Amino acid sequence: MSFRSRGFIPALLVLSLFFATADAQQKLDYPKAKKVDQVDDYHGTKVADPYRWLEDPDAADSRAWIEAQNKVTFGYLEKLPKREQLKERLTELWNYERYSAPFKRGGKYFYSKNDGLQNQSVVYIADSPEDPGRVLIDPNKFSKDGTVALSGMAITEDGKTLAYGISKAGSDWREFKFMDIETGKELPDHLRHIKFSGVSWTKDGKGVYYSRYPEPNEATKLEDANLHRKLYYHELGTDQSEDVLVYERPDNPKMGINGFVTEDGEWLLIYLSDGTSRKNQVYFKSLTLKDAPIVPLIDKFENQYSYVGNDGANFFFETDKDAPLGRLVSVNLLARTRVWKEVIPQVAETLTGVSFINNQFVADYLKDAYTQIKIYDIEGKFVRDVELPGIGSAGGFGGRREDTETFYTYSSYNAPPTIYRYDMKTGKSTLFRRAEVDFNPDDYEVKQVFYASKDGTKVPMFIVHKKGIKLDGTNPTLLYGYGGFNISMTPGFSTSRIVWLEMGGVYAVANLRGGGEYGEKWHQAGTKLNKQNVFDDFIAAGEWLIANKYTSSEKLAIQGGSNGGLLVGAVLNQRPDLFGAALPAVGVMDMLRFHKFTIGFAWTSDYGSSENPDEFKALYAYSPLHNIKKGTKYPAVLVTTADHDDRVVPAHSFKYAATLQEAQAGDAPVLIRIETDAGHGAGKPTSKIIEELADTYAFLMENLGVD
Repeated sequence: MSFRSRGFIPALLVLSLFFATADAQQKLDYPKAKKVDQVDDYHGTKVADPYRWLEDPDAADSRAWIEAQNKVTFGYLEKLPKREQLKERLTELWNYERYSAPFKRGGKYFYSKNDGLQNQSVVYIADSPEDPGRVLIDPNKFSKDGTVALSGMAITEDGKTLAYGISKAGSDWREFKFMDIETGKELPDHLRHIKFSGVSWTKDGKGVYYSRYPEPNEATKLEDANLHRKLYYHELGTDQSEDVLVYERPDNPKMGINGFVTEDGEWLLIYLSDGTSRKNQVYFKSLTLKDAPIVPLIDKFENQYSYVGNDGANFFFETDKDAPLGRLVSVNLLARTRVWKEVIPQVAETLTGVSFINNQFVADYLKDAYTQIKIYDIEGKFVRDVELPGIGSAGGFGGRREDTETFYTYSSYNAPPTIYRYDMKTGKSTLFRRAEVDFNPDDYEVKQVFYASKDGTKVPMFIVHKKGIKLDGTNPTLLYGYGGFNISMTPGFSTSRIVWLEMGGVYAVANLRGGGEYGEKWHQAGTKLNKQNVFDDFIAAGEWLIANKYTSSEKLAIQGGSNGGLLVGAVLNQRPDLFGAALPAVGVMDMLRFHKFTIGFAWTSDYGSSENPDEFKALYAYSPLHNIKKGTKYPAVLVTTADHDDRVVPAHSFKYAATLQEAQAGDAPVLIRIETDAGHGAGKPTSKIIEELADTYAFLMENLGVD
């Protein structure tokens, strides 16, 4: 689940796979989980919840259950003969230099670099893009085990002061610290109780705007810690207790509030959000007029508006109003009567983002889920296309309005990230840095196919494999999906996926409804009462791969994380016969109670709520936890979660695994791997990532019979 808008990067996922020995195939003795007599009444329907006690991960009974489950799981995994070889190969592949595209502030360039096996990437400052520069901040020094990560940074316009966020054990909670860039000296400022917010500097660098939650105390309930987010201003050199409250909404404690300063420093924009829906409200405040009021620009949750840039009081927004695929519009904030003007109209492709550089707009489009970049002038006149190397994803194109150059990164399933420098005046792309990974991209091919879902809807799917494979139904295949929250599954490189391809595996990604590949209509077609469309799309993808001889049910595994974990769990209940293995990661499994934990209430915009009678019926019909059928022969299942996941709380996976283990009538293993001192996935150290991947690949090899 992720909130995705400018300045927030949704967070996405995991990866997994398996092999065979007589010891590993033995009947497993799962830990016995006690049952309690808990029954809830939902609009007249009685629903039992016997493992309610597992919702408290710190209770003594829960800790004992977690320890017992990990003992069984790791006892199984340690017997798999290829586990260590997989770990060695993953380590080899991971050991290459990785860079981010540089960006410029105050005449200096900033970028991150990982030497290969560092748990966290290191941030550098340099005088020019080619200059290696010096270390600005090394997150590997935050903790010995790499579980404390850098989680956001912001630099003043003059390049003199750094604000940087840190998160611990994968938590969504973060705190911000400050540093003098020239000397490297830590400043005394320290901001806490922050979640889903960065910081935005004023033009003069004297302070930041940021959002935070009230400071919790011993009486604060876990579900209440994510309420009453407020926007504050912090002046550098003062204590957080002195921060000025800028905006709050006591009438709606669940409302999301974020603010940022425009590039020219003259305006504060305030975004209001309702859950994870992209439909937002926009308010503004002049920062040049003393005691200027906060003024509404958009005061209804009807459409999405994303700020792109401004020319004085003339503001540019990307929006889906009257354009479900997106368009660019402008409005004068100070006009007595505000008139919205179309700058770049909707086209056949989905508009996913716009940058404002060199007084030109860089428009990022998705055509059947892969990137197209177009340049327009400030009046909206088309200038040129940016030629990309192939069917893949391009990201970056950051910069300021006056910049004449920018950088972008291109990658695809068989193309490691390559950074290009782009001249905004000439339209020329120049190779800047290429990742050197220990594999040959020419050995693999990427194709896109379209298949029909249950209702006839055409759904795209990417397929990657070694060149020359035989379509005889014997290829081990890993099918990945997400299908939610307007998030698009686009082609991208994964070091870990190469191991699967090297073993002769096929990797497929289905672009399911619920995502953002074809705009808001595609998204809405996979939400609330339409959620079954997502499962139908995923099932149809598996059936297509089998019908077209890529694989067979015995060789087909499915994988997804977070909302994708929900997808895997729901589909596994509906078609246990279709798959040979399943890998639900950090999944939302209890669809009747998800909104009661941490930030779960924000997901009702996509899922609906069990408190609504009609939505309850839809949720209850597919909820992974509630549709497990006792006496069913389920395929091999490896559930993965973390004991400190404060986004999708581990209780989802705990209750799901306990129920599935009890229901399993076949001999295939049903295991849960519980990472300790980890969260939803973001900021996980390299060492833990490699260990989990080795386990999941070994699991797939075992249960799909990969030789």
